[in-house]
Amino acid sequence: MKIGLVGFGKTGKAVASTIINHPKFSLEWVLKKSNTLNHRSATEFLGINADDKAIIYSSSTPVREIILNNPVDAIIDFSSTEGIYGYGKIAQEFGIKIISAISHYGDKEKAYLKELSALTTVFWSPNITLGVNYLLFASRFLKKIAPWVDIEVIEEHFKDKEGVSGTAIKIAEALDIEKERINSVRAGGIVGKHEVIFGFPYQTVRIIHESISREAFGNGVLFVAENLTGKKTGLYNFEDLLLPYFSS
Repeated sequence: MKIGLVGFGKTGKAVASTIINHPKFSLEWVLKKSNTLNHRSATEFLGINADDKAIIYSSSTPVREIILNNPVDAIIDFSSTEGIYGYGKIAQEFGIKIISAISHYGDKEKAYLKELSALTTVFWSPNITLGVNYLLFASRFLKKIAPWVDIEVIEEHFKDKEGVSGTAIKIAEALDIEKERINSVRAGGIVGKHEVIFGFPYQTVRIIHESISREAFGNGVLFVAENLTGKKTGLYNFEDLLLPYFSS
């Protein structure tokens, strides 16, 4: 499967490395904000010996031109909230799958994703790691069993991360907990940790997911890309992809 990657920050680089190292995927190009590394190869920059073209383009290069010269099956977005507007319509026009891992989208962006999904396959998850989405599933099931249980959500991230974790907000919404009750910790270089505490009268259950390395996001992306194969046009989330595994 041929992949285009939007965003080449710390997480984007880790995701690029994961894609390049996977035999079933080929990283065709990377789109980044600045002009640094323009027209270099991400494989060369990352020091990986692979045949992937992985050409790095700056945002000043027209996306249509990039896609015409380097066709892809899917575009993976690890850029910013506004990034979707730079490539969305063109991806829709060419029928390219969109896989967005942006933590925070407003109502405007969510509506735009829905609009794009009318003509192409679109996936969005504020946290695209497989483990944290399993945590979300398990938490939902436990609350169904004991809807009266006390629940606390704790999220921990690196010192400079702004705002409440989008994943924690999603967990809170799924468990019908107010956003204001999410406990946030910012310290050092924590990649990402989410914990759901279920307080029973005589016991406590803790479900914890911790990202040890940003490559975890790359593994999640590849899981999504594989499981979107053959999917019809529409807007998908992790629940849509995981449910078949739970029902089998």
